Amino acid sequence: MKIKLLGSEAACGVSTGNGSNFGLTSAVRLHNSGATARVVTVETSANVTIGTFTLGVGASEVVQKNPTDEVFAAHAEILGVGIAQIG
Repeated sequence: MKIKLLGSEAACGVSTGNGSNFGLTSAVRLHNSGATARVVTVETSANVTIGTFTLGVGASEVVQKNPTDEVFAAHAEILGVGIAQIG
């Protein structure tokens, strides 16, 4: 999968209401830079949880979301950047 970066990588917020929509993007590449698996949460802009998953140590995932949905994690070791998927 090829990706187009739509911003700069930044640490995720660590609680509801402190998430980021990563520049209103529909996809976010997340990376766990830490030594512990961490829970990632996607929520609406009204702070209603859509879902959660655990991101393993050193793992990266792409999360599809609505542009206004926000992502936060259990620790700032989770880094995210808005992307567009190409091909």
